Amino acid sequence: MPTTPKDDRLGPNEVQFIGLRDGFYQATVSETGWPYVQFRGGPRGFLKVLDDQTLAYADFRGNRQYISAGNLSMDDRVSMILVDYPNSARIKILGRARLVEKADDPDLIATLHDESYRARPERAVVIKVEGFDWNCPQHLPVRLTVEELQPILAPLQEELAELRAENAALKAGGV
Repeated sequence: MPTTPKDDRLGPNEVQFIGLRDGFYQATVSETGWPYVQFRGGPRGFLKVLDDQTLAYADFRGNRQYISAGNLSMDDRVSMILVDYPNSARIKILGRARLVEKADDPDLIATLHDESYRARPERAVVIKVEGFDWNCPQHLPVRLTVEELQPILAPLQEELAELRAENAALKAGGV
């Protein structure tokens, strides 16, 4: 049987790390015992730390298969991996999840939902952390989102625009 990491209370480093993520990988357990892994995404910070042992996120309608929701209704165990690719850092979190329907706790849903995000939540997933562990970053590739690339690309795009304008001016002058 796998062991649960000994740390079960999230500290400031974990809270900050979790708050900066725009997605994570989540595994649930099917009634036949097989793991089901899927990527959960949303606006940066959509996974909220409610206290030092509780995480929650608004669950948006996706492909309408409800596999994770179905699995959690039978077995509340959940495992999550959150990755910061640009900084080669990751944390795995093990916990017990419960589903909270929108009608049962509209205030919780309102707390979890970023109104500027186009998707509308169907429910909340609330996770009691049973353990977490910072994983070895040795083999993590560096990947950047478009948002993370923009500060790197902006000077290059400006230089390209200047060179194009200079080129156009030279061509117009007959050179």
